[in-house]
This record gives sequence, structure tokens and C-alpha cells, in this order.
Amino acid sequence: MLRKMIKYQNYASWVRALGCAIILLVVFSVGVFVGDGKLSFNYGNSPTGLPATLNYSSVDQVYQAIRSQYYGKLTATQMLNGLKSGLANATGDPYTEYFSPNQAKTFNSELNGSFGGIGAEIGENSSNQLQVIAALASTPAAKAGLKPMDLINSINGRSTSGLTAVAAVNKIRGPVGTKVTLGILRDGHQLTLTITRGNITIPSVTYKIINGNLGYIQISQFTNDTSGLAQQAAQSLLKSHVKGIILDMRDNPGGLVTAAVNVSSLWLPQGKEIMQERADSKVLQTYYSTGNDILHKIPTVVLINSGTASAAEITAGALHDNGAAYVIGQQSYGKGVVQQLDNLAGGAELKITIASWYRPDGQNINHKGIKPDKIVVLTDAQAKAGEDPQLQAAEAYLK
Repeated sequence: MLRKMIKYQNYASWVRALGCAIILLVVFSVGVFVGDGKLSFNYGNSPTGLPATLNYSSVDQVYQAIRSQYYGKLTATQMLNGLKSGLANATGDPYTEYFSPNQAKTFNSELNGSFGGIGAEIGENSSNQLQVIAALASTPAAKAGLKPMDLINSINGRSTSGLTAVAAVNKIRGPVGTKVTLGILRDGHQLTLTITRGNITIPSVTYKIINGNLGYIQISQFTNDTSGLAQQAAQSLLKSHVKGIILDMRDNPGGLVTAAVNVSSLWLPQGKEIMQERADSKVLQTYYSTGNDILHKIPTVVLINSGTASAAEITAGALHDNGAAYVIGQQSYGKGVVQQLDNLAGGAELKITIASWYRPDGQNINHKGIKPDKIVVLTDAQAKAGEDPQLQAAEAYLK
């Protein structure tokens, strides 16, 4: 789940930037939130326990050794990006990442719902292994059979050991029509999938009427267009006088917290708690429904599975805990932490974990997920045969 922030920084020349960039990155992280409220930082009392300044002499030792002894060609930009990435990696948190300007551009294109590649959301599990969070519907990844929880241990025959999720995505992406081969570990079995890259442009919300009088809304991810598209879907289904709603968030890897709040608010009266952000025992922010509850009291089923993560889990938890929906499917992914996106100088960005989030019932679902009210398994064989017992269970419940 992401919150956005703008940050302004100035750098000295690259000769001094080796030390200065790190200091500026860590210490002068002051900015203004866009759209998601404000978060204040007290740098005199760091929650991390880190000192206000660091001794960079040992870093300079490594730099001088590389500068004088490494046999290949390097640039100052490479060195600085490596230092910044190293700071983020040192947290040991798979969701805290430094993005170079090119990586930031790629990441933000995903939030806008348009990007090139195979259409898979990739993260790192608690063991720092590359793991598929979701294969977006109707994309090359989904058509090739990539599944949530798959471990990616090679890309084009090269091991992914030590590779970050961002680096892996950059290797997987490429020109439309070219192929990428992934080595996959699934339930202890080694698989090889060769996937043809495509131009991935997906509206985050689609909807239709099924079985005559049931509204079906599918949200594939929570991006910049989700709030508006969900509103349009709800209004259209209301005009058709549907008797119930199925909200399908299976294989939804999450996204923006504002979108999750706005979608949840379609069902929840104003002032209902959607989720709470906490750092240790301190409450940083509580999100409430906005009062745009045009679907309030319409019987609703939420569909989730192991690929349902982050902002999608927030929405499922908020609707369930406030009595607005019944949840069917399989245990969700379990991403119960909040990331903030900080804009840095030159177009770079820092995605940093700032808090844990909690459901209205007080639970944090990190590494645990959300357990459905009714567990219904959808097997690979059923999916290949065009069967969907989870959707059928939702229809039966609403009927």
C-alpha cells in the first residue's frame, strides 16, 4: 500500500556527493504529502535509533579501492545509485527500495495502469526470495500460467539470488513481442515458463451484470484511475437495479491507499473506520469512509485469494469488519505494512515502509492474510476447464 510524498533536495558536485548524498537522503527527508494527508518527522528522536550523523570514512575506503583497482568502467552515477540502494537494502525490509530515475519512471507507469512487460506483480518474501504476488488477468503472465506465490529463481537462465524485485522487473521487461524465460519453483517443483512480452494497458476496474440481477465488479489493482472507475461501475449497476454485488479482488496486488479508501466508501456510511496506521504502539493516522456510500446495504460478496494483497486486503477487511460484505475464497497474501513514496532529486524515488496497518477489528494481517468467511478452493484444473467454484459460491450466497 502506497502513500505519496514530494521531497526537495540539492546535491553538491559528484566529488563530494559520495558522502553528501547519503547524508541528505537520510537526514533531510522533509516534504509535503500529496493527497494522503501529512506525516511529521522528528529527526532529533529517530524511531530507528540511528545517530544523527554517520562516519563515512569506511565508505570512502571502499570507494577509493574500487576507483583505483576495479578493472571495468564505472560512473559516479552508478556509485551513488549503489550507495542509495544499499541504504534501502540495509533495512532488511523487502518493501523499502530506492528507485533510480529510470526505475522510478517504470514504477509510476504501473500506478497509472499502463506499462510494458508480462503483467505480473513481483515482490520479495520474508526470506528475500523473489515471489509472484499476482499475475494480472488476461496478461501474458496469466496466460502462461504464472501463479501467486511462485518463486522466481532464474531469469533467462541466470540466477536471481541477491536480486531485488525492482532489478528483477527491469530484467523481465523488454520490447513487445520478445520473450523472457523464467525459472519457477512451485510447491517444490521446478518449472520453466517462456513468456512473450506484451503492451500492458489495463483499466483497473471492469464490471458487468451476471445471472440477470447481480452486479460483478472486478478490481485488478488500486491505481490512479480506480476511484473514478469504481464510482462509474457502482452508478451503472445501481441504474440496472441489481440485487447484489460481487466484488472480485482475486490476484489484486494492491496499490494506492486513497483508492482503497474511496472504493470502501462506496459501501460504508461516513465516519466508519477503514484502517489505522501505527508505528509500534503510536497511531499515525486513521482512515475513515468519506460518505459516498451509494452501495450501502446492497448485499455484497468479496472474492479473495492468495494473490489479494495490500490495498485490496484493506478494502476486504474494511467491508468485512464493518458488516458490509461476506468474504469468500482463499487466504489472502498478508501484506500489512504501509509504504510511502518520496520523490528525490533528478527523478529518483524512495519507497519506504513507514508503518503497519490494522483492520477495523484491530488485526494486523502481515504474513498472515485475511481468512475468508467461507473457504472455497479454485484448483488449476478447474481454472483450465473454465470452472469458477468461488464465483459460483458468491452467486449462491447472494441468491
